[in-house]
Amino acid sequence: MANFEELGVREDLLRGIAELGFTAPMPVQERVIPSLLSGDHDLVALAQTGTGKTAAFGLPLIQRVDLRRRRPQALVLAPTRELCLQIASDLADFAKYVDGLSLLPVYGGSSIQSQINALRDGVHIIIATPGRLIDLIERHVVSLDNVHTVVLDEADEMLNMGFVDSINAILEHVPADRKMLMFSATMPAEAARLAKRYMHNHEEVVIGTRNEGTRDVSHIYYMVNARDKYLALKRIADNNPHIYAIIFCRTRRETQEVADHLIADGYNADALHGDLSQQQRDIVMKKFRDRVIKLLVATDVAARGLDVDDLSHVINYGLPDDTAIYTHRSGRTGRAGKQGISIAIIHSRERGRMREIERVIGRPFERREVPTPEHIIEKQLYNLADRLERVDVDDEHIARYLPGVSKKLSWLSGEDLLKRVLSLEFNRLLDYYKDAPVIESIPDKPSRKHRDERTDAKGAGEKKSFPRNDNHDKDRRTAAAGLARIYIDAGKADGFFATNLIEVINRNVEGARVDVGRIDLLPAYSLFDVRRSDAARVVAALRGADFYGRRLYCEIADEKKDYNAASARKKPKNKEFRPKGRRK
Repeated sequence: MANFEELGVREDLLRGIAELGFTAPMPVQERVIPSLLSGDHDLVALAQTGTGKTAAFGLPLIQRVDLRRRRPQALVLAPTRELCLQIASDLADFAKYVDGLSLLPVYGGSSIQSQINALRDGVHIIIATPGRLIDLIERHVVSLDNVHTVVLDEADEMLNMGFVDSINAILEHVPADRKMLMFSATMPAEAARLAKRYMHNHEEVVIGTRNEGTRDVSHIYYMVNARDKYLALKRIADNNPHIYAIIFCRTRRETQEVADHLIADGYNADALHGDLSQQQRDIVMKKFRDRVIKLLVATDVAARGLDVDDLSHVINYGLPDDTAIYTHRSGRTGRAGKQGISIAIIHSRERGRMREIERVIGRPFERREVPTPEHIIEKQLYNLADRLERVDVDDEHIARYLPGVSKKLSWLSGEDLLKRVLSLEFNRLLDYYKDAPVIESIPDKPSRKHRDERTDAKGAGEKKSFPRNDNHDKDRRTAAAGLARIYIDAGKADGFFATNLIEVINRNVEGARVDVGRIDLLPAYSLFDVRRSDAARVVAALRGADFYGRRLYCEIADEKKDYNAASARKKPKNKEFRPKGRRK
């Protein structure tokens, strides 16, 4: 195995990364660093988060900068503010001993005037989110004419968030002979088209296997009734005393509700979703990084760019519609050679989606039964015993307090004292599990009894313990009190998923934020809930909105309409139409 010096990394950079604990290069660094330093071709690197990507492109970017010219010479595009700041921070750490290097993170949510002033003073490397960089280009305050290297980090995430037009516009402003590097965990069709359009004689580097999750992650699933998902989540958390996890939910509403219930039940948890202000998000993420919070309940969009080491678990509170999203979720654990666990809590209707994920990542899910109360209590007690055994005792400082405490407790036998220590720690857990409800295990191949119960109940057995929503089939046309059900003529067959819907709403609906409730994606169309007071402006904004060259149609859902037929009539005949998203 080569070392960083053999890869061509300069002496001042070697000093900086040595202080950060870098010893031997990781596989992605071995492949990418020499190519960026001396290669004459562009590069597509398929690698998961946590594989050392930032150093792989950051060290060569810094080394290739001409410090005498205070103009942007390298550009890194990232999908989120958080990732943008993380990359800028890492590059600054690498360049600790590089005198005169100027880095600028450019992102929305911060003063644009401050960024304009910094650009006028001169910078060497720009790390940017696409939206804010486009704004600065349109204001004619940033020139990319001297950029020799462009890096697209988490390219599949940027495309999934709807940034393809912005990326195209940005790349039109950089020289045609620039070097380009694209990092992506997966390679959807849109990313492949982007590479074909803008990259020259590009080489593809695969760290692991194309479109698969990291080999250091175990994939586990628990199959329960939907009404028991939250109970199963708590048991999984209780059965792992050292858990440090992100719990992924599908919607902002579900995210907040799961977090609220965990907090009420005594867990160190909090929520991270789009309804929080940037200040609130920063506070939550800091508490999670500092391990004040052990369970972070998050939406996929809100968690993008959250870079946290040593996650023990990623928990899918239901599987995502897009396999690439699962790959990103699971890639947050099992990093830097450490073992991680990705858990899916699913009900029987999600079995097919799980099999599709297994096929794509090339890894089987291991079935587990929800831990029993007896097993959880035993595991927690043994964990406490282990902590007592390993605790550091400062004999000198504690000696002065021992006589008084010993005198007060002298009437207790050793066994009585141990019982009290255990009870002090576990009374809440013991009380809860004393009358714990039974969580029914759902077989992989349901018996006729299970099938009949699901058919007779019309989904009644699939209800969650919260919130108590109506849970009819996905094609229902009515919504709960205070909500309206809306139809839109794009579905899974069009590559239209929940993230696309949210992005279309955010881009087109003006005024106050629209809260989206339940989303049901069908092959030809989708149905979703919003507040009744928001329904008219949502329909007006989305009717005629653009989705990758196609005009969308939207209306309040009509119980009497055949939307399969209606959607088929509205599909474009243009065979060149290729919306983003994975084809099923």
